[in-house]
Amino acid sequence: MLKTTNLGISYAGKKLFENVNLTFSKGNCYGIIGANGAGKTTFLKCLSGQIEPNSGSVTMDPNERMSILKQDQNEFNDKTLLETVLLGHKRLIEIEKLKEEIYSKEDFTEEDGMKASMLEAEYAELGGWEMEANAEALLSGLGVKEEYFNVLMENLDAKIKIKGLLAQSLLGNPDILLLDEPTNNLDYKSTSWLENFLLNFENTVLIVSHDRHFLNNVCTHICDVDFGKIKLYVGNYEFWYESSQLALEQAKDLNKKNEQKAKELKEFIARFSANKSKSRQATSRKKLLEKIEIENIEPSSRRYPFVGFKMVREVGNDILEVSNLTTNDGLLKNISFSVNKNDKIAILSENTSLITKLFNILANKDCDYVGKVKWGITTSVGYLFQDNHYLFDNDLNLIDFLRQFSPNEQNETFIRSWLGRMLFTGEESTKKCKVLSGGEKIRCNLAKLMLEGPNVLVLEDPTNHLDLESITSLNNGLINYKGNILFSSHDAELLSTVANRIIEIKPDGSIVNHYENYEDYMNRIDN
Repeated sequence: MLKTTNLGISYAGKKLFENVNLTFSKGNCYGIIGANGAGKTTFLKCLSGQIEPNSGSVTMDPNERMSILKQDQNEFNDKTLLETVLLGHKRLIEIEKLKEEIYSKEDFTEEDGMKASMLEAEYAELGGWEMEANAEALLSGLGVKEEYFNVLMENLDAKIKIKGLLAQSLLGNPDILLLDEPTNNLDYKSTSWLENFLLNFENTVLIVSHDRHFLNNVCTHICDVDFGKIKLYVGNYEFWYESSQLALEQAKDLNKKNEQKAKELKEFIARFSANKSKSRQATSRKKLLEKIEIENIEPSSRRYPFVGFKMVREVGNDILEVSNLTTNDGLLKNISFSVNKNDKIAILSENTSLITKLFNILANKDCDYVGKVKWGITTSVGYLFQDNHYLFDNDLNLIDFLRQFSPNEQNETFIRSWLGRMLFTGEESTKKCKVLSGGEKIRCNLAKLMLEGPNVLVLEDPTNHLDLESITSLNNGLINYKGNILFSSHDAELLSTVANRIIEIKPDGSIVNHYENYEDYMNRIDN
């Protein structure tokens, strides 16, 4: 059990939260959510003892072991990948050193023998003899090939390093597991494996993540870090979001009677808790939701940007035809596909640089290929790329930036209203493009696309750098969009709810067309 008592943290003169009194118990998985800068990672660091609170305390059972996901990829550069994973169980490492010291003694005494015997018993009880095999199994589960196990960390690709650090945190069945953005840079197969691992994990888990699908699948509770408080709610992210939005709508309706409000909330809870799922977490959550009190449902104070795309004109029947596309560097080979009306296509690949390559060709930013790429004459295409410096490397403020893409260069009031939709209000509208954060650039890019009104969207990992509120709004906007979409994403919820077709780019540069949604695709490759 992990417990906070009157916990308070201030950073650089800013109060993040205070008087936090929470208990995290065995068998539950807690998702930590909050706006960027709200203090989610700081809260985890406080729980793990990496930083001291300004007030209050954190307590845990002294017999329990806590494990955290390390963030520094270079911390273990002098260790092999397997050695790095094994360092996840510090007590076993300590026992091995103590045993080695005792057995290396020339004057080995009876007392030494007793100490060694006790250490051997503890080592066996902690699973020391199986630990290397368990470490290898974790790496294999995360998709790491055996050929990398004994390679030094400094010589490994960043994605393999991340998997090594994740395996390190999972090793040895820790009593309390703290994970900060565990799905970052994981491919969809590894993320699916991690979900299944946590669904079968019987101890306490706390997770900071922007991956809503992941939070929905594994969490029994949500901890909301907001306005200097941390509140605990039963249910996964979807339940928290939908129930808080319903409560917010009810709060705005002053004429609605309390009895009617209570009835609506009860019906919502009953409907949500009745959803069937095979997962242990979902079963546990169902029992918790059935016991929830109406008073526990509160409106969220979060601000959500507005994302809604309207087409300036309808697209015709001829949208995009790609025939025998082969790049001269050999990365993409003999690719052919066409885009049909109403297609919303997710482009998937274990090698994301291949997706970037394809999107650059579709945008005519890369012409080093043979074959044909033909857009229909009625198409107007809007692009969002991860490499967006070409848009923002200038001295324009946000008003003048958006004015470039506004029909008839609309007046300042009109432009400010669009910026306001994306949560740039007041003086924020005069920010210079050069100083924007990654998330702010994406929100500006989305405002640009909404102004342009394209009938085809090409989006490269559009949720990168966004907070949960912006991701949720973008997701809803893409669901409601009537045009065509070609997009890549690591966000499984976005993939599940938007895509009605999958194009998979294989490691050899060829493609496979899957005329199915993301869930059907994942179920098929998992079985």
